[in-house]
Amino acid sequence: MNSEKTIAILGSGNIGLSLAKGLVKAGIYQPEQITLTRRNIAALAELGNAGYQITSDNLQAVKGANIIVLAVLPQQLKKLLDEIKEAINPAKHLLISIITGVACIDIRQHLDMDVQVVRSMPNTAIAIGQSMTCIASDNASVVNLSIVKELFDTVGVTIQINEELMTSATALCACGIAFFLRSIRAASQGGTEIGFHAHDALKMAAQTAKGAADLLLQLASHPEQEIDKVTSPKGCTIAGLNEMEHNGFSSAMIKGIKMSADIAAVLYKRD
Repeated sequence: MNSEKTIAILGSGNIGLSLAKGLVKAGIYQPEQITLTRRNIAALAELGNAGYQITSDNLQAVKGANIIVLAVLPQQLKKLLDEIKEAINPAKHLLISIITGVACIDIRQHLDMDVQVVRSMPNTAIAIGQSMTCIASDNASVVNLSIVKELFDTVGVTIQINEELMTSATALCACGIAFFLRSIRAASQGGTEIGFHAHDALKMAAQTAKGAADLLLQLASHPEQEIDKVTSPKGCTIAGLNEMEHNGFSSAMIKGIKMSADIAAVLYKRD
């Protein structure tokens, strides 16, 4: 357990709450070391009963914490930073931003102070401890980057990347959850069309997708190597793959990821 550090998660939606629960489940923090803020604190009542500190006062939350997690929507960030600015102490605080499209320098410039900021991008699989989280910073120390990695390692897998790739990470990993879910849904619909009940088809498609992912992760294999193992000359697998490609399967996925990256890059800049 980290008995010295305290954390304030400002904007405790699904991602923030999942992070808090992951830290406690891993035994790194106790509930009383974590402050959760939300405008409607009634939604946090259950967590308050479990020992977490809950409040609607972001300023007070910052004053009592060492690590500040910024977890609001992009259009809410400037108002939040104005609200907490007087309590930020660059010598004391480490800021972690999980806000789409916001660079570390954007936060420092708005605060007009040289506080250390680490940008993080988890995805919604954080709720079950299976997030793919990317982290980056342009001014954080090695020690603080290690702290942030340790935090997010409690809820999945974490890698450090260059900050200029964070928008791309948003499209591939955060938006990517929806893309893979849509492909599983499509597979289940195909299963229903060829004879399975909908609930069976969905379970079969989801488990098949999970198995495919584990093949790559556990064997450190390449997709094409595993595809070659299941395709045979004039067989049904290659026929199905080619039909999908003729209808733009790979192209659609690539274009969708690129479109999400383009939109993510300008979310914070929109008024």
